Amino acid sequence: MTSPPYFAVLTGGGGGIGAAIAQAIAPQCAVLLLVGRDAARLAATARAVERPGLACHVVLADLATAAGRDAVAQAASGFDINLLINNAGTSEFAWFADQSEASVERILEVNALAPMLLTQRLLPQLQRRRSATIVNVGSIFGYLGYPGCASYSASKFALRGFTEALRRELADGPVRVLYFAPRATRTALNDDALTALNAELGTAMDAPAKVAGELVALLRRPVRERLLGCPRSSSPA
Repeated sequence: MTSPPYFAVLTGGGGGIGAAIAQAIAPQCAVLLLVGRDAARLAATARAVERPGLACHVVLADLATAAGRDAVAQAASGFDINLLINNAGTSEFAWFADQSEASVERILEVNALAPMLLTQRLLPQLQRRRSATIVNVGSIFGYLGYPGCASYSASKFALRGFTEALRRELADGPVRVLYFAPRATRTALNDDALTALNAELGTAMDAPAKVAGELVALLRRPVRERLLGCPRSSSPA
């Protein structure tokens, strides 16, 4: 198990869940690199987590580009990181037949390809530590194909498959690979149509702070997969 203090990279650090995760793990961090595309939101998160003993750095980067991943790798190279949380994501609630090719490509790039390639870039740093952890933040839709979320579900299925395969590749080394799957969460990622559908169906929606607390609990007691709102969790990591 990777123990605090964490030297952490958190992607999507300016979003609803990302900001909540940053605040939840900050007390256990010596270094926290907040990665995202919105400078104002990242700055707000950095101010919210500011405390003595924490070196918090903002990295403005589009992880769907090689230049963005280079920026994160360069920023992380000055620290012996032991925690990578791949949280950045995007979505669009739409029938697949009506989605543009550009939207489908963007969802798959941001949610699946970008965390895969960023992990590949940072893996040598993580492997230098005696113990390190990668947490891939997926979704319950990585297990359940949901109408109106075909591209999003496909991206989260892909991220879960990547997590499982990489975990097996790294089983004999110091790096644990975990999959964390929130259910519906009250963030700006859900548009009004999806929020209304969840309400009509009686689908529970968690607050970002609750999701962040569950992720911290996962770090304390790692299991290979953690599904919020579902009693099933896999065996210990």
